[in-house]
Amino acid sequence: MNLRWIRLSALLAGLLAAAAAAAAPYDIAVIPKGTTHEFWKSVHAGAIKAQRELAAAGVEVNVIWKGPLREDDREQQVQVVENFVGRRVAGIVLAPLDRKALVAPVEMAVRGRIPVVVIDSALDSRAAASFVATDNREGGRIAARHLGRLLGGRGNVLLLRYAVGSASTDEREEGFLEVMQRDFPGLRLLSTDQHAGPTRDTAKRAAENLLSRFGAAVNGVFAPNESSATGMLLALRDAGLAGKVRFVGFDSSETLNAGLKAGDIDGLVVQHPLNMGYLGVKTLVAALHGESVPARIDTGVGFVTRENFDDPALAEIVRPPLDLYLK
Repeated sequence: MNLRWIRLSALLAGLLAAAAAAAAPYDIAVIPKGTTHEFWKSVHAGAIKAQRELAAAGVEVNVIWKGPLREDDREQQVQVVENFVGRRVAGIVLAPLDRKALVAPVEMAVRGRIPVVVIDSALDSRAAASFVATDNREGGRIAARHLGRLLGGRGNVLLLRYAVGSASTDEREEGFLEVMQRDFPGLRLLSTDQHAGPTRDTAKRAAENLLSRFGAAVNGVFAPNESSATGMLLALRDAGLAGKVRFVGFDSSETLNAGLKAGDIDGLVVQHPLNMGYLGVKTLVAALHGESVPARIDTGVGFVTRENFDDPALAEIVRPPLDLYLK
């Protein structure tokens, strides 16, 4: 009789422990490529939005936001992922800054039964539960179509690339080149192999070098992310070419939006980073609950000009409500 009671007590203790574990908050690490660009602040806001919605539905989630300061610090991002695996977080939402360097830590996490949702930029691995991102190649195509039409299909164009190994911007650059070469044979690509680097300052120096080299021959430029576009904008202004050279950028920020309104930028291909952070966390929690999640989720891409900047449909993209979520 006593032995049976001991067994029942052990079973009850196990059930209570399982119930307590089920009720415990999910610690979810959200790891951006970097933490300085406005783009990543919007991703962070989206993750907090998801956390609040899940809490209202009775699912407690603790979003832990941590990433490298600069978007070229592969080793630090690898260490951040490995540290969260060591802490046994419930899951990881990751924007890999290098499509190859982050493969090993992600696959280590998944082997340890820590699911991973990749956002923003692809990874050369099938280990992640889902990939939540913009159709980056289509974003590059949109930029090329707009720039090509602005130039009437004739003239000289610069492409300022972002960084080696960044899957998202690689896709944008290749989409841009695809349309330029196929649809605008009268346009000449003056340079397609220079990289802006991780910050607006490195981008400005790279843009200055290009403008110094090609000078008055330049009719149009494309830069494929927030920092490269900002650096190009500053270089064009310093060279007295802002508003004279047709300029299409990628992403939205206070500086880029101001440049658009001033006429120094002709258009911006825009993502929905708030939605990216939101869907990254929601998708991960669905996977933790054993639900089937899509292998690929497209968060949308659009094009902003001075004429449609105030369109209500674009408000959350060009003016994300960061203060509502990040305090």
